[in-house]
Amino acid sequence: MTDNINPLVEMKNISISFGGIHAVENASVDLYPGEVVALLGHNGAGKSTLIKVLSGAYRRDGGDILINGAAADIRTPRDAKKYGIETIYQTLAVADNVDAAANLYLGRELQTKWGTLDDVAMEANTRKVMGRLNPNFKRFKEPVKALSGGQRQSVAIARAILFDARILIMDEPTAALGPQETAQVGDLIKQLKQDGIGIFLISHDIHDVFDLADRVFVMKNGKVVGNARTQDVTKDEVLGMIILGKVPPGATPGPGAMKVS
Repeated sequence: MTDNINPLVEMKNISISFGGIHAVENASVDLYPGEVVALLGHNGAGKSTLIKVLSGAYRRDGGDILINGAAADIRTPRDAKKYGIETIYQTLAVADNVDAAANLYLGRELQTKWGTLDDVAMEANTRKVMGRLNPNFKRFKEPVKALSGGQRQSVAIARAILFDARILIMDEPTAALGPQETAQVGDLIKQLKQDGIGIFLISHDIHDVFDLADRVFVMKNGKVVGNARTQDVTKDEVLGMIILGKVPPGATPGPGAMKVS
């Protein structure tokens, strides 16, 4: 996975401050094709702020962003979309009163040559992308509010990849879901990995992280404590990074690592 020449994303020495407070300080993370990288840390650790720089929600004060090895100028969410970056927030931001196809094309509707909505083409394309992503999805005619949490996640993810997203930011994708729906989302993520899509996963659930992520980056007080492959560390060791900033032998230390005298 990390044997690829270029990562999909490199964020190098990113810094951002609010009112003199360093929310993120010299943070560096990367993401490769077909990989899930989890960002962990307490509330206020800086992980969400860092990822909002990538999504274009915040402008960085310093540092560089590279997409496929080339410098990227990301100042707004629209800029991020141009680089194939899509964010799926915990709230999903789906339109509950319309069906899956209407959600996928919301704001980007297809029209016939007569200027009317091309419902046939939009539904056909929706069935195609959903068939690849979640073959068990059959409720195309129902409003999204009638769907389960896992099915709603399918719609939100399909909307992102329909327009050629290669980098997904997923914010707490299994929050408030039951075990069956959580497994459903896990299957979706595995399918995205097979398609070569890279995923940044923000989660507070250490069990989800070890089930889904290939690597973890831990942040504390706005700095990266360290990173590791999930197969090289234990859950307790990752918790030690989160709480104490203590980097275990299987991890690579960052600027926020606990200093050992």
